[in-house]
Amino acid sequence: MISSSSRSQASGRIRSAAFATKVMSAEEAVGFIHPADTVAISGFGGAGTPKAVVPALAERIRETRATGSNFTINLLTGASVTSQTEKLLTEVDGIALRMPYQAESTARKKINDGRMDYVDIHLSHVAQQVWEGYYGKVDVAVVEIAGITEDGELIPSSSIGNNKTWLDVADKVILEVNSWVPAEMEGMHDVYYGTALPPNRTPIQLTRVEDRIGQPTFRVDPAKVIAVVETHGRDGANPLTPSDGVSQAIAGHVLDFFAHEVRAGRLPADSLLPLQAGIGNVANAVLGGLDRGGYKGLTCYSEVIQDSMLRLVKDGTVAHASATALALSEEGIEELTANIDFYREHIILRPQEISNHPEIVRRLGVIAMNGMLEADIYGNVNSTHVMGTKIMNGIGGSGDFARNGYVSMFLSPSTARGGTISAIVPMVPHVDHTEHDTQVIVTEHGLADLRGLSPRRRAHLIIENCAHPEYRPMLHDYFKRAEAQPGAGQTPHLLGEAFGFHQRYLETGSMR
Repeated sequence: MISSSSRSQASGRIRSAAFATKVMSAEEAVGFIHPADTVAISGFGGAGTPKAVVPALAERIRETRATGSNFTINLLTGASVTSQTEKLLTEVDGIALRMPYQAESTARKKINDGRMDYVDIHLSHVAQQVWEGYYGKVDVAVVEIAGITEDGELIPSSSIGNNKTWLDVADKVILEVNSWVPAEMEGMHDVYYGTALPPNRTPIQLTRVEDRIGQPTFRVDPAKVIAVVETHGRDGANPLTPSDGVSQAIAGHVLDFFAHEVRAGRLPADSLLPLQAGIGNVANAVLGGLDRGGYKGLTCYSEVIQDSMLRLVKDGTVAHASATALALSEEGIEELTANIDFYREHIILRPQEISNHPEIVRRLGVIAMNGMLEADIYGNVNSTHVMGTKIMNGIGGSGDFARNGYVSMFLSPSTARGGTISAIVPMVPHVDHTEHDTQVIVTEHGLADLRGLSPRRRAHLIIENCAHPEYRPMLHDYFKRAEAQPGAGQTPHLLGEAFGFHQRYLETGSMR
């Protein structure tokens, strides 16, 4: 149950007398948000999303619309926020523009229907683009925190995301102080204030995953803080279903690849290189299998910490994990909360402009493992659009890591929707990651290591190793005919048939 206290009930989490005088209800606080405002809110996945102000804002928009007035905002976030948060604002037609990531079905439909503008960008680009004014000025920032120190510094919550940027650039700031967040999280964060815009950039002095280069708190100009709202609400949990045979098979191929790279001398035997993994059961299965590989002292440099990472930290397989947010199930939340003192020594949360920073990803030699919707026979990857036109979710941080990682891997089951959709197609109708950023493709049927291979050799390997056996003959036939045509070129295609798999699905409901 989420509660919002009155002015006279400032909790022990607000240790600054000046901020305590600004405590008010969420309903009062949203009076500072006006139609056409650009509102930046905290949250990265289910972690750290405002618990009281957003529902109150949705209700205010609903009441305003009942009078015939148009009330919409431009919504900026870290990545996705809780589904309920996005749904509340979407159902009242409260969002005119959304940036940078979404993954909720109600918003997705409005975006695909052309009734909501959506800007999909790499997560590492958000802070710079907002500072440069691409989205106009930020009128209001709504940021969840765990507490306020005596000196008026802000103790971050369970995600950092873009909160540092929001607090810096917003004209007005509403703080949600969430007493549900364990007070012991204080000290888990590393907020770096050394970034700058060109031509004033300097190197970021982070050379190991465990390095701390910032401070454990946010800074904010007290004059900008117009409201402090007290809450006590749980983070949204990421549902985690048990990994199935497909996920386990994909994980097995990845772990075999790691062993092969160790034998080839390209990875350290015990500790590999820092790992990054996207969200989901496949990523959890891959990370969960690491404790069977005899590794110790592994590191993780990623966007999120999932349940499997907690287990690896607890058993000593992983020594240090760096991210910008937690992405835990209910069980994972309970585990973290119960042992927060231990995890604080091994987990660091950073701003996403640092967790996703291309310079750091390249320097550390991160092994990037991300999901995809489909790949074509040459290694181009579509991770965001269904049938090439309908957004499923944003690109998130996958491009930050794929382009700059030491090894760039894309993982997916070979089919979807009961086998009616193949994840390996002649040509992807939407490209998020070009063949130049794709080094390894993995499905449950095998792994295609594309490094050092020409396009034609890539095609043979991807079809034979990664495609579902039911689709291999179709793909081989397509490639054979494309290769045989006069003037086939370096990357042979039959342009009249390149999207044939997708067209067939749209017409018949199956790519078969």
